[in-house]
Amino acid sequence: MTVRISPEEFACRRQALMARVGRDAAVIIPAAVHHRRNRDTEYRYRQDSDFYYLTGFAEPEALLVLLPGRAEGEFVLFCRDRDRAMEIWNGYRAGPEGAVSDFGASQAFVIADVATKLPELLAGRKQVYAPMATETAFDADLAGWINAVRSQARAGVEAPQSLHAIDQALHPLRLIKSAAEIAIMQAAADLSAEGHRRAMAVAKAGRYEYELEAELLHSFTRHGCIAPAYGSIVGGGANACILHYTENNAELRDGDLVLIDAGGELAYYAADITRTFPVNGRFSAEQKALYEVVLAAQLAAIDVVQVGNSWQLPHETAVRVLCEGLLELGLLKGELSAVIEGGDYRRFYMHRTGHWLGMDVHDVGDYRIDGEWRAFAPGMVLTVEPGLYIAPDDDTVEARWRGIGIRIEDDVVVTESGPHVLTAKAPKTIAEIEALVGSA
Repeated sequence: MTVRISPEEFACRRQALMARVGRDAAVIIPAAVHHRRNRDTEYRYRQDSDFYYLTGFAEPEALLVLLPGRAEGEFVLFCRDRDRAMEIWNGYRAGPEGAVSDFGASQAFVIADVATKLPELLAGRKQVYAPMATETAFDADLAGWINAVRSQARAGVEAPQSLHAIDQALHPLRLIKSAAEIAIMQAAADLSAEGHRRAMAVAKAGRYEYELEAELLHSFTRHGCIAPAYGSIVGGGANACILHYTENNAELRDGDLVLIDAGGELAYYAADITRTFPVNGRFSAEQKALYEVVLAAQLAAIDVVQVGNSWQLPHETAVRVLCEGLLELGLLKGELSAVIEGGDYRRFYMHRTGHWLGMDVHDVGDYRIDGEWRAFAPGMVLTVEPGLYIAPDDDTVEARWRGIGIRIEDDVVVTESGPHVLTAKAPKTIAEIEALVGSA
């Protein structure tokens, strides 16, 4: 996979952040911690998104410090020292020398020296920007470093006077994707779509949900995704009505639908796709009717992902189309406006129509600004994912509708010329799906 973020782009990101916080500030961001899986094994390490966004540095036990205007250099990185014995066991380390030569740090120090060196760097800085209330150990360390500067007040050393959450300074930058970021997300979307096509092709009654998940993971990893972007959902039958179903261990039955919500993560960027299809390759009349309502709602919602429109508009659009369809099918009763205002539809559609997408599958960025829904701007990436879920025990509807869960999700870039669907290669029309399911 040749698409990547260049060292120059990482440097531009750091400069943009420092311009936002000002010359009297310091930015401090820790690397992600390693988490234990069980006993003496750990989960695969994945760097903190904010940290990686600014550095491209993927090792644990590291600390980023940005010091705008510092004569000795603005980008300081604390990291593990080189250790041949540990590298034999656990892999190569950049060390302070590599942090400078390979990652563009102005200066780098071993992480073991952070308690003595960092207070020196903070002296004279009026403000500190850092993650807040995310890791208890880091919160304690940060307080200790600031207090170490305060202890030198009698010697004329000025300590930081205010502490700010990094989110409001950094996350607006992450919300707008560059051309390089969108290229990576397009590649992630393409290979994720291939995984969905493969899962459709091998599906048939008698297989298990985890068998389809295995096909997804195979497609993701063979193209360079080290992991899925989130826990894959493969829900057959009534399991599709559980929004965050992850057991993926049930047998697929003839006549049921199966909902797959899965995407790969490529070079730290996520894809997020949901498709729903019949296990036997043919929609029943009820499944087809509900599917057509969801698809119409999704297409209408995508159409209004336009520069200047509000974040809320795709959701309102999807809700209106869903309610129109449910009224037509008799699953809801009353006037359209009353059904929407009263929220009667929420027993069938209980979630929002999308979320920001990027380095995190539920990516950073405020949805409201000063109490108003945010307006779309070029470079924003979001999901559009309406659904309908008729609970298997819902005795307010005819039995023929019960246990049907449908969601259709695509990843969409806001552009000056209109919405661009990154995940268009994943089939979603009834004709495309019925031609593909079970074809392997």
